[in-house]
Amino acid sequence: MTTKYTLHNTATATDTRALWRPASAVYFIGVGGAGMSALAKYCRYLGATVAGYDRTPSALTKELEDVGVAIHYDDDTALIPPAFLPTPDAAGLPAPPPDTLIVYTPAVPANHRELSFFRQQGYHIVKRARLLGEIAAGKATLAVAGAHGKTTISAMIAHLLRQTGMGCSAFLGGRPKNYHSHLMMAPSPALVVEADEFDRSFLQLFPLIAVVTSVDADHLDVYGTAAAVKRAYGDFIRQIRLGGTLILKQGVDLSIGRRKQLDVRRYALDQACDFYASNIRRLDSGLLRFDLHLPDGTLTNCTLGVAARTNVENAVAAVAAVWSYWQAYRLPPDFAGSVRRALASFRGVQRRFDVQVNTPTRTYIDDYAHHPEELRATIASLRETFPGRKITGVFQPHLYSRTRDFAAAFAESLSGLDELILLDIYPAREAPLPGVTSQLIFDRVALSQKQRCAAEDLLNLLRTKNVEVLVTFGAGDIDRLVQPIADWMNAAAAANNVDQ
Repeated sequence: MTTKYTLHNTATATDTRALWRPASAVYFIGVGGAGMSALAKYCRYLGATVAGYDRTPSALTKELEDVGVAIHYDDDTALIPPAFLPTPDAAGLPAPPPDTLIVYTPAVPANHRELSFFRQQGYHIVKRARLLGEIAAGKATLAVAGAHGKTTISAMIAHLLRQTGMGCSAFLGGRPKNYHSHLMMAPSPALVVEADEFDRSFLQLFPLIAVVTSVDADHLDVYGTAAAVKRAYGDFIRQIRLGGTLILKQGVDLSIGRRKQLDVRRYALDQACDFYASNIRRLDSGLLRFDLHLPDGTLTNCTLGVAARTNVENAVAAVAAVWSYWQAYRLPPDFAGSVRRALASFRGVQRRFDVQVNTPTRTYIDDYAHHPEELRATIASLRETFPGRKITGVFQPHLYSRTRDFAAAFAESLSGLDELILLDIYPAREAPLPGVTSQLIFDRVALSQKQRCAAEDLLNLLRTKNVEVLVTFGAGDIDRLVQPIADWMNAAAAANNVDQ
């Protein structure tokens, strides 16, 4: 980017006045994604004219339209607003309007007509990750990386920072139920972001504090090999600022190398290390209470406001990040008391072990899991949370390449269910691959109760079943079925006078 898009020269990581200035006009291609919509809203908040394209309307695009972002849903250069079209330069030739920026997500295909138009006309164009990196450059950034848990841990960190009085801004990949937005704004030096490994996006970040939850192989369409994935994480770690902190999950095999002035800490669910939980027990409410061990003491009787043992591990990582930030800035809040209150008041993130319906006999949970390890962990948490109950899972595979690369691992994880309903692959940015369908997973699943189903037929199929615990998994458009499923389950309960 040129300097006119970056922070003021006087900005530092501790200067709360430091504010990245956007171009006066910013156009987003793929504006409806979680990360893109938060960036669009941020630019609009700072006064820029913002417009964009997305493939389909959604709740996120509706929110953007409500704050004055012009969005259209056909890839047609004729629909680009006049403010973003070329204007004559001094020689009378068409040129991009001054102080205009085009932002795109790598999920947009290379032959996208509008993106091609802006390239041909010589516009200043950046990927989403570059824009986020520019915004984060003058902040004390807390970044969460890893194949699993990024969104929940990031949301927990943001909530903890706010509730402990330190404050933060945040760009989140999910919507925390406490705040109902992917974007959080506050006059604070702290910025919380998800460090996305897809397309090596996280290499645009230079955080003060970084959490790494895992280095499991994923996005092999980008990296090629698991070894290349690990190398990218190593590159990310080397970008942590001098004097910064790396918080690494216990057991993660990652070469840190020789880094001076880097504080390396480990966290775990219940293994003794720098940060860990112990004495984990379930309350009558279904929530979990535990003791939280820190390098300088123990916070006893912490209660987490969301269920699932995996969320206790997420909470340990989040508190580790906030504790490290607190140490770096020597802030003097009532840390112990405010952390306990913040953990208890955290209400979770939409689509992350998201309880939609919960009665003594009928439960429905929606979850974003789309990697074999995420499925395994979530199913284990379901077993622990609902012991003795039949668990029916609906899984929508995400991407042809991920299905091809991990079909056996998906099948192994899904075999932990009692019953599986498998949907077709959601292609996202990919074209079909020969011979790659959800059948690759289906054939390997070691369950007697399993069937494939088209997404449009799912609700009718569920109506024929007496489900006890139902969970929907996936990162595609399965989220559009969540409300209809919840409505059906609630209506069925009411009609049968169940749990009334």
